[in-house]
Amino acid sequence: MLGPVETRSVSPVFVGRADELATLNDALAGAAAAEPQALLLGGEAGVGKTRLVEEFATAAARRGAVVAVGGCVEIGADGLPFAPFSTALRALRDALPEEFAAAAAGQEEELARLLPDLGEAAVGRHGEQGLARLFELTARLLERVAAGHTVVLVLEDLHWADASTRHLLAYLFRTLRAGRLLVLATYRSDDIHRRHPLRPLLAELDRLRTVRRIELARFTREEAGRQIAGILAAEPDPAQVDEIYERSDGNAFFIEELAVAACEGNRTGLTDSLRDLLLVRVEALPESAQRVARIVAEGGSTVEYRLIAAVAQLTEDDLIEALRAAVGANILTVTRAGDGYRFRHSLVREAVADDLLPGERSRLNRRCAEALEAEPGLVPADARVMRLASYWYHAHDAAKALPAVLAAAVVARRRHAYTEQLGLLERAMELWDGAPEEVRSALRPADCTEAYPPCGCDPATTPLRYLDLMAEAAVAGRFGGERERALKITKRALRLLDDEPDPLRAAWFWAQRSRLVQAQARGDGRQELATAQDLVRGLPPSEVHAEVLALAANWSMLHRPGPEAVAAAERAVEYARMVGARDIELHARLTLGGLKVDSGDTETGLAEMGQVLADTLAEGAHNVAGRAYVNLPSEMQAVGRDREAAAILREGIAFTRKYGLLDSEAWAWGNLSDALYSTGQWQEAAEAAVYAARVGHSAKPRGAGALKLAHLALARGDVAEAGRQLATARACFGTHDLVAQSSLPLARIALGIAAAEGRIDDARAELLKALDAGFPPGSHRYGWPLLLAAATAEADARTLPAAGPERAGILDRLAGAVRKLTTGAPLWGAYDHWTRAELLRAEGTDTADTWSPVVTAFECLDRPYDLARVRHRLAAALLAEGGDDERDRAVELLRLAAAVAAHLDARPLADAAARLAQRARLTLTGAAGRAADPADPAAALGLTNRERDVLGLVAAGRTNRQIAEELFISPKTASVHVSNILGKLGVSGRGEAAAVAHRLGLFVAGTLAAGTRG
Repeated sequence: MLGPVETRSVSPVFVGRADELATLNDALAGAAAAEPQALLLGGEAGVGKTRLVEEFATAAARRGAVVAVGGCVEIGADGLPFAPFSTALRALRDALPEEFAAAAAGQEEELARLLPDLGEAAVGRHGEQGLARLFELTARLLERVAAGHTVVLVLEDLHWADASTRHLLAYLFRTLRAGRLLVLATYRSDDIHRRHPLRPLLAELDRLRTVRRIELARFTREEAGRQIAGILAAEPDPAQVDEIYERSDGNAFFIEELAVAACEGNRTGLTDSLRDLLLVRVEALPESAQRVARIVAEGGSTVEYRLIAAVAQLTEDDLIEALRAAVGANILTVTRAGDGYRFRHSLVREAVADDLLPGERSRLNRRCAEALEAEPGLVPADARVMRLASYWYHAHDAAKALPAVLAAAVVARRRHAYTEQLGLLERAMELWDGAPEEVRSALRPADCTEAYPPCGCDPATTPLRYLDLMAEAAVAGRFGGERERALKITKRALRLLDDEPDPLRAAWFWAQRSRLVQAQARGDGRQELATAQDLVRGLPPSEVHAEVLALAANWSMLHRPGPEAVAAAERAVEYARMVGARDIELHARLTLGGLKVDSGDTETGLAEMGQVLADTLAEGAHNVAGRAYVNLPSEMQAVGRDREAAAILREGIAFTRKYGLLDSEAWAWGNLSDALYSTGQWQEAAEAAVYAARVGHSAKPRGAGALKLAHLALARGDVAEAGRQLATARACFGTHDLVAQSSLPLARIALGIAAAEGRIDDARAELLKALDAGFPPGSHRYGWPLLLAAATAEADARTLPAAGPERAGILDRLAGAVRKLTTGAPLWGAYDHWTRAELLRAEGTDTADTWSPVVTAFECLDRPYDLARVRHRLAAALLAEGGDDERDRAVELLRLAAAVAAHLDARPLADAAARLAQRARLTLTGAAGRAADPADPAAALGLTNRERDVLGLVAAGRTNRQIAEELFISPKTASVHVSNILGKLGVSGRGEAAAVAHRLGLFVAGTLAAGTRG
C-alpha cells in the first residue's frame, strides 16, 4: 500500500459556503441539545458537496461529535443493500464500541442484516412487516447510541442509493424524536430527472417540517478567483480567472481541472468537451496507471488493493508506481479504511468508464469475477456475493451469472432488502433462457421460505423452474412495496399456467393477486380469492389450501362476517393442522375467535383469541402475536370492556415496538385511543391517536389515527380540525376497499361535521349512503354511533326551517335501521335506548320518562362522556315538565354534565349545558352572574338578559310558541317579551328587530341557527 503522496490540484483554502456552514453548525448545536436534526445537501456534480461535508465533519469532530460516514455504491441492483448504512454503522461501532454493544443488545441477529459484523442474521419466516421491523430497530439503535454522545451520520451520494437505503432514510427522517443525532444526506441534483427514484423521496421529505434542505450554488467570480489562487499558490492573472470562470460556469471541480490544465501548459490544447477535459490528466498518466484507473472505474465505487493487484497482473513494484502516479495526479484517492482506492471525483470515474470499449468492459468484469472466485477473501465477506453477481452479469456470461445472481438475491432477502431482491430475480429471469440446460437443472430453490412450501415442492430434490423465480419475485415485490411490478409478474405467471395447468400453483398466484389488489386499492380482492378457492377445491390438503381458506376467512371477517366466514375459518384451522402450517393455523384461529365474538358467542371467542395470544408468545410467532395484540382488545372493546382492552393494548404496544411491527403498533395505538376516549381520558387518547397516525408503515393504520383525531376534534368543537383530519383519513383509506370498520366511522364523522355546520342535507346524504350500503353482521359497534349521530342531528335541527323537507322519510329510515340493528352487549343496548330517545326528541315527544332509563343504562357503564350527554338531555326534559323537584334534579344533572364537559374540554356539551341553565334561570356554580359589558349594545338599549335571549330567537326566525318551548316559558310570556323588545328597539315588526340585531352585531353569525348538540 502507499504512504503519503503529495498532491496539488485541490485548493488548500476552503472557499465560500459561509451560509451553508452556518446552517450545518446550527443543526449540530440543535443535535447537541438532544433535538435530532435531519438535513439534505444537494448540488450538481462537482459543485463542492464533498468538500463542504469534509469541512463540517472536521469541525464537528473538534467539538466532540462522533462522525460516521457511509457512501452509496453506483452499481444499482448489484450493490450491497443498505451499503451506506452498513459502512456508517461500522464506523460508529468502531468509535463507540461499548455504547454500540449496549444499544444493540438483544437485537444483534436482526441488526446483522445491516451490519453483518454483529453475527449471523436471524432466520425465520419473512413477512411484510420484516423491513419495517428492521427500520424501527435501526432507529432505536441510533437513538440509544446518540443518547450520551453527539453523533453525525453522513450518507453520501444518495442519487445512487438502493431502494432499501432510500426507504430506511425516509423512515429515520420521519420518526427520529430523541437523541443527540444529526443525519446529513447528500445527492447530485443534476441527476434527479423526472423518473429518478430519488425524486419522490425528495418530494416527501420536503413536506416534513423537521427536514432542512440545502442547495449548494456554484461559485461566484470572486470565489472562483480565491479557489484558483489556492490551487496555484499565487495570485492568478485576472484575465486567466475570467477565462476559467467563464468556461467552468462556477463549478468548483471544473475550475480546479481548468486551473491545473492551464498551470501545466495544456491551456491551448483543451477541447470544449467536458468529457475530454476530465480525461486530460488520466491520459497523461503512464500506461500502467491508466490500466489501474480503468480497473477501478469498472470494479465499483471503491476497489480493494488486493483485487486490483489480481486483475492488473503487474508486478508489485509496478503496481505501486502506477497507483502512486494516479494518486499523485489526484485521480485516485485512498479509501477511508485504507484498504483500497476510489476516484477522487465520480465525474472522472464516469468519464473513464464511458471511455471503455464494450469488449474491454466485459473482459475487466470477467477478470474481476475470476479473481474473486479463485480467492474469495479479496473483498469483504458481506460484499462478496453481490460483487460476484455484478461482475459475472456485466461479463455477459449467463452460465456463470445466473447462479451468482440467484445467490445475491438470497442475500438481499435475508437482509430484508426486498426491492433489491426483486431486481436481482428479474435479472435472473432475463438470464434464464441464455443459461445452458445443465446449469438450470442443477439449480435448487435456495431460500424457499415464502414461495415454495405453499406450492408443495421439495427444495432438496426439485429443480428450480422459471415459474418458481416468478413466485419469489412476486413475494419480494409485495414485501418491498413494489406492488405494481409484483402484479405484472403474477399476471405473466398465470398466463404461463394457462399453458401448463397446475391448480395448486395457480391458486397460490391468485392468492398473491388478491393481497396485491387490495394493497393497491384496485378492488377488494374477493374475485381473486374466489378463483383460488375454486382451484384448490377437491385437492388434497396442502399449505396453499390452508392459506387460501385463512385469507378467505379473514376477508369475510372484514367484509361479510357470518356463518360462511366461520366455516371457512374452521376449515382453515383444520387444514393447517393437517399439513403442519402452524402460523396459518394461529392466524385462522384468531380470525375464528373474532368471528365468534361478532356472532354473539362472546366468551368463547374471547377465550380462543386469548389462547392464540398466549400460544404465539410462547412459540415466538411474533407477526401473529402482533395481530393478536390488536384483534383481541378490539373485540373486547366491541362489547364495552374498554379498560381491560386498554391494559392489553399497552402491553401490545410495548411488544410490537420491541419487534418492529410498525403497522400492528399503529393499529394498537388507534384502538388504545378509542378505549381512552370511551373511559374519559381524552388527552391521553389524543396522544395515542397521534402515535397511530405517525408510526404506521402502511396507509390504513395511519388513517385510523387521523380518524380518532377527527372524532376528538369534533367532540371538542373544533370543526375545522375535524374536517382536516377527516380528509387525511379518507386519503389513507382510499375508496376501493372500504370495510365497515372504516366506512361507518368515516360516515359518522362526516355527518357530525355537516350537522355542526348546519348542513342538514349533507348530514342526511351521509346517513342515506351508509343505510343503502347496509350494516354487515358484527358491524353494530360502528353502526350504533352512526345512527345516534344521525338521530341527534335530526333532533337538533327540528325547529329549523330547512329541516322540514324529507324529514319524515329520514326519521322512518332511521327508525327502521334502529329496529334491525343488533345490540349483543349492554353497551349497545344502552345506545339503542339513547338513539330511540333522540328520535322521540326529533319528533318533539320526548319526556323525562324517555330519558331516565337511558341515564340509568349509562350509569352502569364506564363511559363518562356518554353519561354526561344523556344527563343533559334528561335535565332538559325535566325543566320542560316544570316543578320544583324537577328543577332541583335538573340542576344536579346539569352540574354533573358540565363538570365532565369542563374536564374533557368538550365545548359543545359545555355550551349546551350553559345555555340550558341560562334559559331556565339556573345557577350551576353558585357564582354571581357576570356584569353587563359597558360596550354591550343590548345593555345600552335597555334589554334584559331574558329579552336578549328572546331577541336572538326572533332573529333566528322562531315563532312565539317555539320561543316558549326553547326558554321553558309560556307562549303568552314570550309574546310580552317580544312586544317589550319592539318598543325598546323602536321598530314595528319582528323583521325590523332582527335587522337591528344583526346590524348592531348582537349575535355572532352562524350561531343563531345552532342546535344544542351535546
